[in-house]
Amino acid sequence: MTLVLGLDTGGTFTDAALLDTASGTVLATAKALTTRADLSIGVGGAIAACLEAWGGPRADIGRVSLSTTLATNAVVEGVGGRVCLVLIGFDDKVMSRAGLEAALGSDPVLAIGGGHKPDGGQQSPLDEDGLRAGLDGVKDQVSSFAVAGHFATRNPAHEAAVREILRAATGLPVTCSHELSDALGGPRRALTTLLNARLISLLERLIKATEAEMERLGLSCPLMVVKGDGSLLRADYARSRPVETVLSGPAASLSGAAFLAAMPDALVADIGGTTTDIARLRGGAVQTSADGAMVGGWRTCVEAAHIRTSGLGGDSEVSVKSRDMRGGVELGPRRAIPLSLLALDHPEIKEVMDAQAGQAIAQATDGRFVVPLMRAGEVPSWLTRSEQKLAQTLIEKGVCALAEAATTQVALGAVDRLVRRGLVMLSCFTPTDAVHVLGRFSAFDASAAEQGAVLLARQKSGAGEPIAEDSTAAARLVIDALTQASALALMDAALADDMAAEGGKGGTGGAGTTGGNGGAGGAEHLISSSSVLRGAVLRRAQGIGSTRGTGTAGGTGSTERGAKSEARTDTRAGAAVQISLSLGVPLIGLGASAGTHYPAIAEVLGADLAVPAHADVAGAVGAAAGAVRQKVVVLVTQPSEGTFRVHLPDGPKDMTDKDAAIAAARQAAQTGATARAAAAGADGQVVVSLSEAVDEVPVGPDKTLFLQAVITAEANAQKE
Repeated sequence: MTLVLGLDTGGTFTDAALLDTASGTVLATAKALTTRADLSIGVGGAIAACLEAWGGPRADIGRVSLSTTLATNAVVEGVGGRVCLVLIGFDDKVMSRAGLEAALGSDPVLAIGGGHKPDGGQQSPLDEDGLRAGLDGVKDQVSSFAVAGHFATRNPAHEAAVREILRAATGLPVTCSHELSDALGGPRRALTTLLNARLISLLERLIKATEAEMERLGLSCPLMVVKGDGSLLRADYARSRPVETVLSGPAASLSGAAFLAAMPDALVADIGGTTTDIARLRGGAVQTSADGAMVGGWRTCVEAAHIRTSGLGGDSEVSVKSRDMRGGVELGPRRAIPLSLLALDHPEIKEVMDAQAGQAIAQATDGRFVVPLMRAGEVPSWLTRSEQKLAQTLIEKGVCALAEAATTQVALGAVDRLVRRGLVMLSCFTPTDAVHVLGRFSAFDASAAEQGAVLLARQKSGAGEPIAEDSTAAARLVIDALTQASALALMDAALADDMAAEGGKGGTGGAGTTGGNGGAGGAEHLISSSSVLRGAVLRRAQGIGSTRGTGTAGGTGSTERGAKSEARTDTRAGAAVQISLSLGVPLIGLGASAGTHYPAIAEVLGADLAVPAHADVAGAVGAAAGAVRQKVVVLVTQPSEGTFRVHLPDGPKDMTDKDAAIAAARQAAQTGATARAAAAGADGQVVVSLSEAVDEVPVGPDKTLFLQAVITAEANAQKE
């Protein structure tokens, strides 16, 4: 069957698109608000609306494909369950590498003896007694475990043994690093495993909600989940590997852009509620990252589309620069519920904001509300006692003002920790509210947005002056901040891509992040880290601002062309060097608010802008267009003269003949890739391609020394 229903669950909207993959036709689309407290409501609403718009027999739909930005958003926002990281055989400096310590935060870590050498031999015996002793202090405080062993990709025996001990002792989910990546680099594998463990419960909730709604609505076809490289996984296989869905939503949007836009070479920007995802189309094809995806500032081992994810979105939290003498606002990286959206279901917040506006002195908590995502009986046992008490209080209160929920700095810190754990959300003024105030969007409660803007304008700068003279000026301040930050992120991405194409160090894959979590950003932040180049972009933005940005909220079916202004130079008075910057390729804007925000952004960049038909559901279109793809890498080394070690997924195997060892590696890689593709959900023809790299060095006139061979098998399911 060629009919596929694509779903894309984002932080704000859940989108649906029904695609005839044989003809490449979009038959129907729909949108529904994502309901974080109960995901099934938003998912079911989008599916039902799309099926109703189509009107055909549901039995004709052969597959449902689900993409999501929830995993990406969780990493960018630092949200997730409490995880215990178990490190096997690493030195005491491992936490300072790859941003591991910052990513772990206050979550516990157990370091035990064991691990393996580069040749797969045992480094030291596994300290099982140390593991069991350490468990006593953490097993009731965490939601899952992440296990990373020294050179586990060369021999996974110790990781597997620790997994069995943890499962038997706790019954909690356990993620092992060798199951997620074939790459060396223990600290980065540990980081990837930590993020995976933190995301398990989040993806499980989404899959269960989608399966329940499919059953309710009479869809008996398989459910697939989009990976970060745009390929598909069967839902039950994806449950244990949620980190592979990091950049799932962005990858699906990029595939959707390639499908929808007749522009083979362009820069693609997909603005959602939490993030903006930026990528380059070359020859109409999605580029993949060879160095692992970087999300929220963390460089992972996950193979994904070459996407840079910035913590900028329509629902980015607006924070006041209260210590800056000039005032101003900052956006993100955390997502907040727009006041205009919250007021639809909770109109009582407008009375609270009225009372706050009547106070003589503005408070930092004005216009900020707490929204619990838990229900009675759902408070996790691994929270501290004070956090459990606060969580229970918030459940009883329901939606309430932040000032009511937290009356002290200590309590504010506890609320922040619950937000980071994904148990509550904040609602405050956002760019979505700003466009309501400016009359560019009217889907929600504009009066609540206006009240929020009034409260924002009253906030003080470091000089003690209000940051804006009225609500309209406050809204423009927010939109100008979004325009400038987005322009910087886009120019950063474009310049890094140019450097990568020329063999430079700037953009070697993955995603650099604005407003990330403190991980490695590296040399990719070329514009934002250079005062001269940054000034060239920002000075062009001055004078354009938010007053020229027009367009529809959805942008569906529209094409906007940004005027290429001639004033592209840094016109600093007396400057000896004049810098001119503009995009050299068209800009494709995707997302529900692309038509609202991107005309002004394109004008700052001097770029042609296209917002194609169905741009507001590009992720759902891309999800429907995906296919299963799996890769297996098998390594052959020579630990000693005449011994050739094949590093198989279940442990190393020694052989005495080099050619026989390489042949065994080929067979293992091909068999493994085919098996993984079947496990991932490929039910038709699978084509396996093999590639290999053999490293040898000459040691004499007629003799070479074998170092290693890397055999890669990629299995691709053929589309119908």
